[in-house]
Amino acid sequence: MTETKIGVPIFEQEKSVSYCRFYLRVVFHIVSVIIFWFVIGYAVYIFHQLITEAVEVEDPQVWTLKWLTPCYVTNWNFLFQTCFLTMSLAYDLLEWIDRHESYVAKLLKYYRDLLFSGIVVPLTLFISSMFWILYWIDRELVFPRVYDQIVPWWFNHCVHTNILIVIGLETLLQARRYPANRKVELWLNGFIGIAYAIVYYSIFFIKNRWLYGVFGIMTWWQVCLYQILIWASTFVFYFIQFPINRLFHKEEVPKSPEQKTDNQNTEGKTDAKSMVPDSWSLKFRPKTLIENSFL
Repeated sequence: MTETKIGVPIFEQEKSVSYCRFYLRVVFHIVSVIIFWFVIGYAVYIFHQLITEAVEVEDPQVWTLKWLTPCYVTNWNFLFQTCFLTMSLAYDLLEWIDRHESYVAKLLKYYRDLLFSGIVVPLTLFISSMFWILYWIDRELVFPRVYDQIVPWWFNHCVHTNILIVIGLETLLQARRYPANRKVELWLNGFIGIAYAIVYYSIFFIKNRWLYGVFGIMTWWQVCLYQILIWASTFVFYFIQFPINRLFHKEEVPKSPEQKTDNQNTEGKTDAKSMVPDSWSLKFRPKTLIENSFL
């Protein structure tokens, strides 16, 4: 009797905290999706102005901004974050209508977490930290003053500062204590790093200009060291996200005493019907969908 009186309030308290976190997460995703899609729309407007209007391109920095805007990893990352937030909101809505156990919802949750852990977190932490460090040293290395005439200050913060805030809030509101699929996430992380290196090295060898001014002040051996630093930092950022998440989400929500009693009564019993898959898709469902992180 004593255990029941103590256990039920604890369970109810954890349950209420979980509900509160869910509602906050829904509001956060709605607001974020609206803001991110608005920023993307404004980015398209700026790019359209650069392409169609008679913008002075004698300045090599303005030429780079005008013709190589799609090549910046900042823009890649912003698109990745927008896709992630949109997928998160879609899953929240499925959870709201109690469809989060469906195959489509589990598939959406699985790829959402792959995108977040494998690309969004390491890429965002690298971009935000590296940009503002270099900006503090000499802004001409990453964001020349001439860009201020074209890109508003708030837009710069949206793509270099707010992205870090999104990662922080997402970590607080969603438990991802372990990878959804470590091997796939590491491959995604490595692929993006190599693909982007190919982009800016190709631009240099074809156009004889660096996408970022910081490369222009380095010798080739310094460029190689800097490249190693870039790749190494993204993998470090990938691995540290899970211990940090476990600091905020220590354990799963405990089961109620009634649930524990039911589990003990049914322990060791196997329903023969449950051993038969309902459909071909269920039979070949990826195991990693079941092992995905959850609150």
